[in-house]
Amino acid sequence: MADLGKRKDHAGWKRQTLAVRGGQMRSNFQETSEALYLTSGYVYDNPEQAEARFKGEDNGFQYSRFGNPTVAMFEDRMALLEGAEKAMATATGMAAVNAALMCQLKAGDHVVAARALFGSCRYIVDEILPRFGVEVTLVDGQDIGQWKKAVRKGTVCAFLETPSNPMLEIIDLRAVSEVVHSVGARLVIDNAFATPSLQRAIGLGADIVVYSATKHIDGQGRCLGGAVLGSKDFIENTLKPFIRNTGPSISPFNAWVMLKGLETLDLRIERHCRSALTVAKFLEKHKKVTRTLYPGLPSHPGHAIAMGQMEAGGGMITFDVKGAKAETFAFLRALKLVDISNNLGDSKSLITHPATTTHQRIAEAERTYLGIFPGTVRISVGLEDVDDILHDLDQALAQV
Repeated sequence: MADLGKRKDHAGWKRQTLAVRGGQMRSNFQETSEALYLTSGYVYDNPEQAEARFKGEDNGFQYSRFGNPTVAMFEDRMALLEGAEKAMATATGMAAVNAALMCQLKAGDHVVAARALFGSCRYIVDEILPRFGVEVTLVDGQDIGQWKKAVRKGTVCAFLETPSNPMLEIIDLRAVSEVVHSVGARLVIDNAFATPSLQRAIGLGADIVVYSATKHIDGQGRCLGGAVLGSKDFIENTLKPFIRNTGPSISPFNAWVMLKGLETLDLRIERHCRSALTVAKFLEKHKKVTRTLYPGLPSHPGHAIAMGQMEAGGGMITFDVKGAKAETFAFLRALKLVDISNNLGDSKSLITHPATTTHQRIAEAERTYLGIFPGTVRISVGLEDVDDILHDLDQALAQV
């Protein structure tokens, strides 16, 4: 990749500084904000230079499906924040999940996955991978014994989320990585809920980390995007050929939005976490709520592990409204501030009913096993004044 200008030496910079300045390249115009390069292609000085770039002998840009200066800055900054050697951006979070798995698998391979996954992730491991001859074993991600029984010779990778969507299950990353690495497999982690602000999964044993940048990294519900992070060898030799030739590339504009989102990620996550803890404590004591799940609460089954690998509990809370679907829908209809939406990580507080939205395609018996009931809702606590959020939830619960 050709430099537009000299990169600043970031050695010794702390995380918040890297979030603002990491990976920045400036053109000859010396712009303060990262430049947005809306171009599909690039020209060459001569045919010899074009030939050298396609051979990999010249590191300039060829085509924005392969690489783009704005996208490269986003990738570099993500890698610095995560503590990974390299990153590659994708069009969406699900494109990142799919690419991270499919690029390393072939017919006859074996994958172990936690059962508690986002609905679209379950579709990949339940439907797509088996369709191409990949065997998948599902386990209770919190049970290390099940991981030990599931991995074997021929296991290529393991896949999990922690905290999981929507039930906020916490998986011991250090313990699982040890099991997965014992058979020479890679550990792939969806870290979208925790973000690199709260959990650097590479340092906890993950080989590959995927993000839906659509969520907290953008943080304001504007653009779609994703990222895959890992070793230079994996990104360059396994992932890049897959992405270059299948095309799940992020728009330069979306990458620019994500770059600007990263600048305030730590600040926003701190507020999300502080407000979410207040909301969780309120819900835990509310007479119309029968169960409250939040990793930052001592009552959460995975609290000790979460506090050992996360810096705070995050901005997501899952709780059960007293009653069933009818009562829960009455509560949702009564909300005046909090919006009903399946998105999350937004500056606005958003709430969803997983059984009828994100996880409605999963069989009812499996939803029950995962703890997703007709009264279960997931709230993404936003940046509004927390007293206003509490008031809205309280008045809506009063309608149940």
